[in-house]
Amino acid sequence: MAKWFVAAKRADFNEIGKEFGISPVVARIIRNRDVVEKEQIRKYLYGGLEELYAPSLLKGMGEAAAILLDKIREKKPIRIIGDYDVDGVCSTFILQKGLAYCRARVDTAIPHRLRDGYGLNEHLVEEALADGIDTIVTCDNGIAAAPQIALAKKHNITVVVTDHHEVPYEEERDGGRRYLLPPADAVVDPKQPGCPYPFKEICGAVVAFKLVQELFAMLGLPGLEANGRGVLEELLEFAALATVCDVMTLQDENRILVKYGLAMMQNSQNVGLRALMEVNGILPDNREKKLSAFHLGFVIGPCMNASGRLDSATRALELLGSTDWEEAVPRAAFLKQLNDSRKEMTENFVREAAAMVENSGLAKDRVLVVFLPDCHESIAGIIAGRLRERYYKPVFVLTRGEEGVKGSGRSIETYHMYEEMTKCSHLFTRYGGHKMAAGLSMREEDVEAFRREINGLCMLTREDLEEHILIDAAMPISYVTFGLVEELECLQPFGTGNPKPVFAHRDLLFLSAKILGKSGNAIRFTVADEGQKRWEMMYFGDRIAFEDYVVSKYGQKELGNLYEGRGEGVRLHVIYDPGIHIWQGNARLQLIMRYYQ
Repeated sequence: MAKWFVAAKRADFNEIGKEFGISPVVARIIRNRDVVEKEQIRKYLYGGLEELYAPSLLKGMGEAAAILLDKIREKKPIRIIGDYDVDGVCSTFILQKGLAYCRARVDTAIPHRLRDGYGLNEHLVEEALADGIDTIVTCDNGIAAAPQIALAKKHNITVVVTDHHEVPYEEERDGGRRYLLPPADAVVDPKQPGCPYPFKEICGAVVAFKLVQELFAMLGLPGLEANGRGVLEELLEFAALATVCDVMTLQDENRILVKYGLAMMQNSQNVGLRALMEVNGILPDNREKKLSAFHLGFVIGPCMNASGRLDSATRALELLGSTDWEEAVPRAAFLKQLNDSRKEMTENFVREAAAMVENSGLAKDRVLVVFLPDCHESIAGIIAGRLRERYYKPVFVLTRGEEGVKGSGRSIETYHMYEEMTKCSHLFTRYGGHKMAAGLSMREEDVEAFRREINGLCMLTREDLEEHILIDAAMPISYVTFGLVEELECLQPFGTGNPKPVFAHRDLLFLSAKILGKSGNAIRFTVADEGQKRWEMMYFGDRIAFEDYVVSKYGQKELGNLYEGRGEGVRLHVIYDPGIHIWQGNARLQLIMRYYQ
């Protein structure tokens, strides 16, 4: 079970509250996010678009923009080559629309997950050569495609790389690293050596957005405005969408991008995006449907990802480029249907993977390597993420592909997945990624050797493998008010690096419970505070695990009494977050239980 800790970071919360017009509780939460200096606090609360970093700070940006301006003037054909996930699709759309607005001759290509694999490959280079393409621009890929870019250069194709992934490197005898940049005409990647960009944790779509910004500035085209509805404002929406879906940290510049991107999406002019919101029932036409980072990461994003997983990511790109509502809605509905199929497949293989871990010797490994030969390779990353949540260990899920084994990894905070993989790179035919996630290809006969070697190299301690849950404050539920919940909204958007505030209540009395949802995946509780005031509390976690826990502590009879609303109830320590539930225009306070013990 995870360890709970109440944050004990010190500051003068009353003074901070007075200076910035917030309550001491909110001041404490901001301090818990390591936002300390006054300028940091101001930017966190009130930072505007004018505080986004200049594109010119990215190493290689000047060269990339100059090359593309020359190609635009010379009317040379340009091809954008993206990737099949949300970040890749959004990057491709941003560059396509941005370059087209600059009057470029531009088209796109997105690799097919099964036929092409990740990123730029020889087939796509040869296809560009056959089509008479003069210039290739990669987005969300390319930094690890040195052989493919060398092939393009051999045929006199100009190549501009825009990416955000780690630069491949070789370990030298003295412990240093020799970075292996591809032989492109220009490389724009904040992670490349010598790049002075102040914030490295931007996604591929943001790098693409910065390139379009730079081109607009050089051509004297309209810039980005907080209340504008021009091309850059529309493209910002997709930079924000990709930032959330690629699980980038919502700090510094990313926080501003997502905050303003969400505000613009409330009245998005993109027909395809509005259609995708419509078919998912989240079209933000009133207060009940206010968009949040949750909608991007868990509703819109998975639908777009499903096209690249089970069909072709070009369907998602076509949706974003739709201009006719009657055309866009069926396209959006198809993506939702694909995602529904993906969900069912995922659940089946998560169960199979968990059974494999628990019924074999894998459970003792510090790094889980699970080989599911019959699993669709497109959902390996999702399954790895689910296993990581269940076991709190780094996880690789491998599947059998047409050309050997392919796999995806998901990590924990104390384990740099890409660096650890580099130590056994001789086992891979291809690999890439960053600290928290990675992809790989390998020979099937090397799977067991990989499991042994990655575990042999692992330096994680028992403490590293214990999930730590940080509580913002010990606060009885009786302290929750509409005013507090509304004030917490100023901390949005929530996500990686800026989690939703959570509070703890000791010995909360649970009086009754009711299972909700078609699949019984939610429980609604009635709980009581110290003054016996009754509250509604929801739980969306593992219902079976919760029931087993109650039975282990209080017995089967008490669990039955809880569901029947009889008896004196049971008491649990809980970590919760407060919210406002609106139904048919009526608002009421609602508590969400996140953890219990």
